[in-house]
Amino acid sequence: MQSAGRKWRERWHEVIFEAETPAGKRFDVALLFAIVLSVVAVLLESVPSLAKGHVALFAYLEWGFTGVFALEYLARLAVVKRPLRYALSLYGIVDLLSVLPSFLGLILPGSSSLRVIRILRLLRVFRVLKLVGFLKEAQVLLTALRASRRKILVFLFAVLTLVTILGTMMYIIEDENAGFKSIPMSIYWAIVTVTTVGYGDIAPTTVLGQILASLIMIIGYAIIAVPTGIVGAEMARSLRNSDASGVSTEACPACGRDGHEVDAAHCKHCGAGLHPPGADRG
Repeated sequence: MQSAGRKWRERWHEVIFEAETPAGKRFDVALLFAIVLSVVAVLLESVPSLAKGHVALFAYLEWGFTGVFALEYLARLAVVKRPLRYALSLYGIVDLLSVLPSFLGLILPGSSSLRVIRILRLLRVFRVLKLVGFLKEAQVLLTALRASRRKILVFLFAVLTLVTILGTMMYIIEDENAGFKSIPMSIYWAIVTVTTVGYGDIAPTTVLGQILASLIMIIGYAIIAVPTGIVGAEMARSLRNSDASGVSTEACPACGRDGHEVDAAHCKHCGAGLHPPGADRG
């Protein structure tokens, strides 16, 4: 009985998680079409002229797609050996978020439009179409972002400190007639100016304020280059350290996560054993 249950789980794991088998590829392609259609339905529902004339149709589509995605999410949890690990993975969180907005809309009207987040599920297109080169590049990018997160946090803290000081200075220099009614409002102006966005809703009117604003604008151009350099350096390091053997589209039978090296015997996320390289999984 236990063996039959294991075979059932393995067979459905191949269909739901793997894109190498014919059944798995058909499942993934059908899922991608459903995702695209659900996102298109959300976009069309936001058009007033269409929404008013087809209320029932959009309601059926909303709950139909939500039901399909909910069943698919539960099926993914059922066929992996470690459901919690899959639920906490990137794909697991995105799968859950694609279902929640419809139910959230019952409590908070209007929030159901967040269903458009389902478009994130199209990330699976890379493994479905066997675009393993893109998977490898994504791994390099993620590695670089993780490696640079502390530097970026230190940089953001320094920027927040700077705009707080500059905003306070501008609050002292300018008056309420120019829009600098409070220190928080002045800090908002400093952030908009440093990031070179420049909404123009608040502007200094005194000569001293305009001189300070000019300095902040120049500082803004220098600040923009810092995070770019940090992430760029980490990406170069990740590329040098990346494995030339490439990335496999095979999903772990325990946690459902992919992105393993082609010759890997164990999952790098949970340590569970993978299918032997070159094994027939048809």
